[in-house]
Amino acid sequence: MTTINESVLTVDEARRITAPFYDSLNRPAEKDVPGLLAQACVDDYESYHTNEEFLTRDQLANVFESMGEAIPDLEWEVVDLHVVDDKVIVRGRATGTPVAEFWGAAPTGKSFKTMAIDIFTVRDGKLANCYHTENWMTALDQLKS
Repeated sequence: MTTINESVLTVDEARRITAPFYDSLNRPAEKDVPGLLAQACVDDYESYHTNEEFLTRDQLANVFESMGEAIPDLEWEVVDLHVVDDKVIVRGRATGTPVAEFWGAAPTGKSFKTMAIDIFTVRDGKLANCYHTENWMTALDQLKS
């Protein structure tokens, strides 16, 4: 027997739920990243970067903070947001100019602009997990001297 989810997630609710998450990615060196992620994500949040491997909320905060140190002007824009049942799908755009080594690329003064796709599951009004992909190969190509 199939049940119907009676609490349908709206786009406005999805924007409110995801807002602290994306706020933590905008100039993260200037933010309380762990606090913003705690506001947006459940305690046992899982951020999948492969189908099997994930980072915890605390591990993800460390990644965002490291990115903020290397890219002080990091900006992450929500370009599109869609809701399907308990899923929030976000197409985002990341931009920035690294001032320190960033994933093997030496700082050159050049900036990058790349795309990201996030598929979140919402549980109890917070983000429970995310499967995501970013086009970092294109970003790193843009940074080459």
